[in-house]
Amino acid sequence: MGRHVLLGNPPVELRLRRSHRARRISLRVSGLDGRVTLTVPRGVAVTEALEFARSKGDWLRAQMLGQADTVLVGCGVPFPLEGQVVRIAQGTGRRIVADGPQLLVPGPADTIPARLHAWLKACARDRLAAASDHYAARLGRPYTRLTLRDTRSRWGSCSAAGTLSYSWRLILAPPEVLDYVAAHEVAHLAEMNHSPAFWSIVAELRPDYAVRRDWLRREGAALHRYRFCD
Repeated sequence: MGRHVLLGNPPVELRLRRSHRARRISLRVSGLDGRVTLTVPRGVAVTEALEFARSKGDWLRAQMLGQADTVLVGCGVPFPLEGQVVRIAQGTGRRIVADGPQLLVPGPADTIPARLHAWLKACARDRLAAASDHYAARLGRPYTRLTLRDTRSRWGSCSAAGTLSYSWRLILAPPEVLDYVAAHEVAHLAEMNHSPAFWSIVAELRPDYAVRRDWLRREGAALHRYRFCD
């Protein structure tokens, strides 16, 4: 539906989105990039939606101010990889290479974020596939396929058809945390709920699951600060 600017100090750019499912006007500030989306239900005039946004101006600016700064990853920038802080440096050759506290990424500086993003997703897929295979074999419940996403609302999901979906950002977390999320989602192949029976399966697959779950609750949001592409 386009973009509008909410005047004030500071001005706020709104992205308007028409939704046939929405029952009311809503505002959302993205935790990933700070962008503001104004959702407009079917039959509601844009002018009415913009007036709603103006009435929420103080709240919007408070939400934006309270967010952690976004970090665009590039040469010299530290970021977490498998729970350890590494710093990106320009490498040679064709492959990305871990060298102690440095991650050597070849190519021109302006291509490094995109190359690193693709490499991280490939690493995440490898680690998550291996962990999912391991737990699915232990449980005796095969999954149908595995997909990667970049969702803030959940770290993983399991569909009734047996599809496992994960956030690729789990590769930034400690390996034990990634492993716990895989065990959690594989457990849903047997129990599509969060009943005591489900948690009993998780505990059997990953006895220390509570510690890893607590880490995600405390630290997980910070993993969304890092952007690897404009």
